[in-house]
Amino acid sequence: MNILFFLKPKAELDLVYEDDTIGMAMERIEDHQFSSIPMINEKTGKYIGTLSEGDLLRALRQNAGSPIGSENRSVMTVRRKRDYKSVRADSNIEELFAYVKEQNFVPVVDDTGVLIGIVLRSTILEFVFGILDQAQPQRSFSYPAKP
Repeated sequence: MNILFFLKPKAELDLVYEDDTIGMAMERIEDHQFSSIPMINEKTGKYIGTLSEGDLLRALRQNAGSPIGSENRSVMTVRRKRDYKSVRADSNIEELFAYVKEQNFVPVVDDTGVLIGIVLRSTILEFVFGILDQAQPQRSFSYPAKP
């Protein structure tokens, strides 16, 4: 099985760019109710890391009362607690599954590190539940719908 089967392409993603401000990143995360979001270099498209809402909250808390205004600072000044590990598009499916156990999504990059998309944990779970439904049609293993 190919990783690209599960891929949500970069064109369909909301991303944070390294030139964005903290305020811009907060808006994207809040508007779409993400807990984390991939960050890339806008010019090269290379995957830089993952920015989480916790990272942003810690950055704002550390600079509470700053006269400059934290929301106008670059996202590159935010200390990220953890970057999601990426896989190359030609990686084996086992590597993808190992990462998706620990991450909400897995960034997929080409051989130069350019982000081509992500694989969502929910996509993997829906696929697995579909296989279980086919194997045991008398039982329903369907993935619960989002509220």
